Amino acid sequence: MKILDLYIIKRYLMTFLVMLLMFVPIGVMVDMAEKIDKFKENEVPTTAIFEYYYDFTWFFGNLLFPIFLFLSVIWFTSKLANDTEVIAILSSGISFFRFLRPYLISASVVALFSFFAGMFVVPKSNLRFNEFLTKYISKTSVRQTRNLYKQINENEFIFVSNYDPVRQSANNFSLEHFEGNELKFKIQSNTIRWIDKDTLFRLSSYTKRTFDKDQEIYIKMSRKDTIFDFEIDDLSPVSYKAETLTFSDLNRFIETEQEGGSVLINNHLLVRYKRWTLPLSAFILTIIAVAVSSFKRRGGMGVNLAFGITLGFLLIFFDKIFGVLVNKSNFSPFLAAWLPLILFGILAFFLLRHAKR
Repeated sequence: MKILDLYIIKRYLMTFLVMLLMFVPIGVMVDMAEKIDKFKENEVPTTAIFEYYYDFTWFFGNLLFPIFLFLSVIWFTSKLANDTEVIAILSSGISFFRFLRPYLISASVVALFSFFAGMFVVPKSNLRFNEFLTKYISKTSVRQTRNLYKQINENEFIFVSNYDPVRQSANNFSLEHFEGNELKFKIQSNTIRWIDKDTLFRLSSYTKRTFDKDQEIYIKMSRKDTIFDFEIDDLSPVSYKAETLTFSDLNRFIETEQEGGSVLINNHLLVRYKRWTLPLSAFILTIIAVAVSSFKRRGGMGVNLAFGITLGFLLIFFDKIFGVLVNKSNFSPFLAAWLPLILFGILAFFLLRHAKR
């Protein structure tokens, strides 16, 4: 590794770190100003607030690190260009691709850190972060609570019309047991409620129809206490569940949700795909940043930064639009995660060709 490589790698990583140290505290202060009334109103303990902002730092940094990275590379590369350092480097016979190498090495360091943080550290912070918001701030349901359908094992399917996670009860419960394509029995009740002290389910207006060839056995009871092969919260896991799971746990959770026919499966898949695309964005954004800022322009660094901010918000726009499409329609979560990266990859290719000339 040459002195030039070490020089650029040091500038790259230090500028990125400074950018994080500048903007993350700003994000914390803005969030605190927005929520301080809620903290007072709900008498949130001081230790809980400190823990929340520790988790917020990971959440905020992981969410916006591509933008911070993009702006930091544009900033220090523009400064190199304005000081004619880039011209001196390229005039010495070094090709543009050779000049780009230390940038890609630095991007690899950031991408690896982002990958391991996103797979193993950020999920645990997201769990505490979302639990805090649910408990003290929003206090609104983070579950799908209406018309819930789930396969609980190989042979049994359950359905409820609505679910109350606070009371741990649901209405219009039904359970169907199949063997092959043949319905063997069906259980129905007006309500189903979890009785924690007895660790059982209580069904009201209970009926059970058992089908044996041409014979039907009908049982009716005003109340029945029993156990089932599921937990009451399995009816509707919290919408942020996938974001709080580490790599292996997330894969197992998605497999279970796919088998159970979860209505949120596309959201969970989108979370998994983004765990891969987010670190890779470091390479594409680095290439774009170098391509647009490695030469002097009229207006200096201001023009490059304005262009960088515009592209950064465009990336966020595409990411959010595709995310909404997944949530509100049957749009492929794979495409939603990878399309912004593909589009910016194409842009990086053309900008790099132009910069090389």
